[in-house]
Amino acid sequence: MKILFVTPEIAPWVKTGGLGDVAAALPAALMRAGCDVRVLVPRYPALAAAFPDAQPLIRLPAFGGQLPASELFLAQAAGTPAFLLLDCPALFDRPGNPYLGPEGRDWLDNHLRFGLLSRVAARLAGNASPLDWRPDILHCNDWQTGLAPYYLRFYEPGGAASVMTIHNLAFQGVFAPQLLDDLALTGKDWHIDGVEYYGQMSFLKAGLRHADWITTVSPTYAREIQTEDGGMGLAGLLQSRAAQLSGILNGIDTEVWNPATDIHLPAHFDRAHLTGKAQCKRALQRELGLAERDDCPLFGVVSRLTHQKGLDLVAAIGDALVALPAQLAVLGGGDKTLEKAFAALAERHPGQVAVCIGFSEPLAHRIEAGADCFLMPSRFEPCGLNQMYSLAYGTPPLVRATGGLADTVTDCTAETLAAGSANGFVCGPATPEALIETLRRANAFWHDKPSWRALQKNGMARDFGWARPAERYLDLYRRLRPQ
Repeated sequence: MKILFVTPEIAPWVKTGGLGDVAAALPAALMRAGCDVRVLVPRYPALAAAFPDAQPLIRLPAFGGQLPASELFLAQAAGTPAFLLLDCPALFDRPGNPYLGPEGRDWLDNHLRFGLLSRVAARLAGNASPLDWRPDILHCNDWQTGLAPYYLRFYEPGGAASVMTIHNLAFQGVFAPQLLDDLALTGKDWHIDGVEYYGQMSFLKAGLRHADWITTVSPTYAREIQTEDGGMGLAGLLQSRAAQLSGILNGIDTEVWNPATDIHLPAHFDRAHLTGKAQCKRALQRELGLAERDDCPLFGVVSRLTHQKGLDLVAAIGDALVALPAQLAVLGGGDKTLEKAFAALAERHPGQVAVCIGFSEPLAHRIEAGADCFLMPSRFEPCGLNQMYSLAYGTPPLVRATGGLADTVTDCTAETLAAGSANGFVCGPATPEALIETLRRANAFWHDKPSWRALQKNGMARDFGWARPAERYLDLYRRLRPQ
């Protein structure tokens, strides 16, 4: 089985969210399952630096419109699939975030940057591919690759079957209709079953309409996006394709996220030996300037600071959280108003609240290990990975029942604890009142040490690795594979 996996980002080199992690882990899991996988990704500066010995593979001519000529480089790291690095310096040789300019706004030519990525993906998956290697499946991810199934169907026919994965439906790649010509598209593409979307052009809509199959990253999210509340303008289209839509829960990289071997931790631990977790808590308190207390829980947050993630709710109840008593450690960035609110909370409660604006992968690992409970009260969450990291690290998560959070976290009650299924806490409505009430409940369980230890062990017993999701994708590929 030959798979061309196309993505706009890949951890650890270029990552803005969960897609980067998935793009690193799923192709590797598919490779271990016996697939021949190649990952197509732009040759950003970080990837050019990471693979200085990448071999020039082939030059691709301009595709028309404003889509320029480009070149493919072949690279490989130990234990990974082959990478096809799409080189076009005018579009990809830029610093920082792959989507945003230095001022924090979208690059004005994002339609060209990811239009080219989509067009090259379709060419490599079609019968006119210049490569000897021909994929059976073209696996596309999020709006940045959304035009690939469309190009494949109408401009590169007769090649691979296509799969379109939605990692977050909120991002749809919407552009002005005047940019149609730039993408070598014409008036015949401008209709309701083409790229037109409420008078605009949408990359994601085109992919969802014309991919052979649609997946998303959890079973619950697959249902939610077919509702008016969760469909974000695409519910009707997704309902019409319900027979070709499935939710496959993401996994996590259990080699990178393993408290028994994690290189970022000051002490290691596992389900049978949790002593090291207490050492991680004390070390985290020292690192962040928190009082070294063992008489109250430490709640952790590692997240984009956005309305979607429910972090405004955490800021709103911050004073009440400290009064439980409890401590709070926050790592993240995003909405400037939320950044200021958390900074002010830390100023009001020195030694009890620590806030680090920005992102640090090593610190993210230490918060997962050192916190007692992880806060993730998202308003919607397609899958979520941090709640799985938390479960693996004996850090029961506190979540809302949405998307992948609902598929991975079972609320702790006397009944679920006795049944051995409890592994975290589930908050009801997205309100400050509901959140603080759930925090109080978590705080009470934390003081009941035997119950808390059972809760930790329940979470650490579950396997969230990629082997099972990869097998589900492989089953799907087998059904779709052209005969």
